[in-house]
Amino acid sequence: MSFNFSNKVIVITGGAGGIGSHLAREFSGRGAQLVLLDLNKTRLEKVAAELTGSNHHFIALDLTNREEIAAAIKEIENKYGRVDVLIPNAAITTTDRFDERSLESIEYELDINLRSPLVVIRSCIDLLKKSSDPRIVTTVSLGGIFPLGETPMYTVSKFGLRGAMLSMSLDFMAKGIKVGSVMPSATDTPMLHREAVEGGNSLQFMDPPQKTEDVVKAFLKILDKPKFEVYPKPSESWLVRIAMLFPSALPKLMPLFVGKGERGHKRYLKELEQRGIARQVNGVWEIIE
Repeated sequence: MSFNFSNKVIVITGGAGGIGSHLAREFSGRGAQLVLLDLNKTRLEKVAAELTGSNHHFIALDLTNREEIAAAIKEIENKYGRVDVLIPNAAITTTDRFDERSLESIEYELDINLRSPLVVIRSCIDLLKKSSDPRIVTTVSLGGIFPLGETPMYTVSKFGLRGAMLSMSLDFMAKGIKVGSVMPSATDTPMLHREAVEGGNSLQFMDPPQKTEDVVKAFLKILDKPKFEVYPKPSESWLVRIAMLFPSALPKLMPLFVGKGERGHKRYLKELEQRGIARQVNGVWEIIE
């Protein structure tokens, strides 16, 4: 049966971002009540104004601050009394190489991508138990399966989050909470635009980045038919999973992947230029703000 969104309370972290905002618009159009959490209040207000229906709510907060998370959960409890679907979606990445970046930036990326979703999930358990059909669906990544050499902290955080969600899927099954993850590859969002301009991981561009609509469809699929993991691009998922059967062969395989990725990266930058998102100034690419 299709998931019934009517009056469901759905909480999305990173709700003002590329994937989060698209999920919010889709779910509100199906009758859900959205609670959007994000650091950027201005973008939250803009997304909230675009939602269908009423009784939506947004909270600007720092997901690395445990007290702010606790206050947000209390605010949700006071307004709705429960959470039906929790979507820990917020994530960041950077093109800074591991041996050059600051310790503070390493800790911050881990906080956003790994620690904060776990803290949010744990903080919402009591409200989830008040739902008649509680769900937790995280946005993980194919970077949680395949190592991305240029962005090791993103890989660390997504490997960890994927493992945590698989463990919770097993643990919570008997407790009545359905847990799963959506595993997107590179998605055409502002985060990827900036990463492409800053010289991000070439492996992400082996194939044209998927659209946010593809990721939304994967969320609809996992809500309609709960699974541990759903892949928006199954063909890519099989490729990386097969490659990881032989991790010692990666040094020989990587040149093949990298060459294809670098060509795709150049095509994507040209596409962003044509769309008016990026431009090249004196041989250097930059985002058009």
